[in-house]
Amino acid sequence: MHPFASYVLRKYYRETGWNEDNLYANLTRSSNALLDFSVPRGLHFSISKSPNSLFKTTYSMNALPSLNGSVGYIFTSCNLNVKGSGDVRFKDMVDRFKVFDQPRKPEGKEEEWLAGERIDTRDYLLYGRIYIPTGRLDALYSTRITPTLQGMVAAISDPRTPIMSERPRTHGPASNIMFSLQQDTGKWCTEYTWSAEDGMWGVRSLYNFGKVGHSPESLQTDGGKEGHASAGRRSSLKRVDEEEAMEGGLKGRVSLGGEFYFSVKEKSAGVSTGIRFTTVPDATPPSFQVPSSPSTAGPSSPRGPPSQPPTTITALFNPMLGHISGAYAARVSRDLSLASRFDFNVYSYESEWSVGAEWWQRRGKIRPPPLPTDASEPSSSIPDLADEVQGVDISLLWEGRLRNVLVSLGVVSNLSSRSKPIKSVGLELSYFSSG
Repeated sequence: MHPFASYVLRKYYRETGWNEDNLYANLTRSSNALLDFSVPRGLHFSISKSPNSLFKTTYSMNALPSLNGSVGYIFTSCNLNVKGSGDVRFKDMVDRFKVFDQPRKPEGKEEEWLAGERIDTRDYLLYGRIYIPTGRLDALYSTRITPTLQGMVAAISDPRTPIMSERPRTHGPASNIMFSLQQDTGKWCTEYTWSAEDGMWGVRSLYNFGKVGHSPESLQTDGGKEGHASAGRRSSLKRVDEEEAMEGGLKGRVSLGGEFYFSVKEKSAGVSTGIRFTTVPDATPPSFQVPSSPSTAGPSSPRGPPSQPPTTITALFNPMLGHISGAYAARVSRDLSLASRFDFNVYSYESEWSVGAEWWQRRGKIRPPPLPTDASEPSSSIPDLADEVQGVDISLLWEGRLRNVLVSLGVVSNLSSRSKPIKSVGLELSYFSSG
């Protein structure tokens, strides 16, 4: 389950029109949601409050296995409509399988002028959290420099491990500061990073083949200008995923990316590359075609099952470490998604096979008429099976909503260990309110 701070950060990205799914770091997000989900450990409570649309506070406490807590504050320059835990869309609070729509070029906010002077400012987000009793401090600053350029500064301050100090690798994260510059043009998305802890420079890039989508505002504007004269021409346009008529196969788009990083302190470098195929979401009309007016949209028809199962296929390769990974994830029914992944090392011949599933259980709401997409109250039960050479690990996670509280219950077990088959059991309770 997403922490409240992560939920606010994603809400901020959506409000400012930034597409975080177009980053190379998120290339395998769809399969990771089913194979690498986070299971709570021990007993965890979190309470958050949104006094207004700009300022948020969050408090958390771990009761087991040790007693500790944290206090966090979030401030944004733009108004965010953050709902309470009883009203928030449940799918926005959990990692789940999802086929993302076309990448689009980000657009900046409208200019504001007063007396001949531009008065609008850049959007930004400030976040800080202090942990008790260790005194560790986490901070994040994100700002939109231009419509296609975003800058981020993330820092960790731990009084026990000052920055640039030597520390054993077994300890937790040391004090560090990292700068990141992200540029997204829709077709290309590039990220430049620098970390002060080990002097590491890195660059990641992702290229999307095919056409790039446009914002709904520009599509509606273009549709209004064309009018009825373009109706015949519009009907002859091809979908993004449409090819010559042929039987069988999946239709979609391909993304190719890679990363390179170099550590000045360690005198080492690394490189990796990846490719992703994802089916285009079935839409009627296609997502890049928006009717110019309701009269030209045609009669509405009930939306049936997609013509092809939503599918994501990814492959990663790290030539220096010799690591190869291939993953396949698909939604086989309305409430069931499956994924599998095979990892192999060409140097050590070690391999790992993982299988995961996601199942949604729905129930009717008693509250007043909601939107069609929220006509049910979903809860998920996500099993994951990892078959390793050393044994078999199984992780089970149940996430749901009980009244106004979000609940996450998980267990991790090792079937090959007779002395300790249960590794850990965890329960997480989250409540937040607005206004």
